[in-house]
Amino acid sequence: MNVLLIHDRLHIKTLWEEKITAQCQHAEREEDRMNRSSLKLRAEWLVRLENRTRHLKKL
Repeated sequence: MNVLLIHDRLHIKTLWEEKITAQCQHAEREEDRMNRSSLKLRAEWLVRLENRTRHLKKL
């Protein structure tokens, strides 16, 4: 009987570890997606354009 309980515990532990790993990977992918989102890229380009405009005005 103890062998069955140990096996069940290991199965449950493995199941939850897989779920946690999958959730962490999903969260990382979502964070990467948000970091590469067009809104962030647009903001970066606006800063670059403003810097370029300032530089051209100085010339």
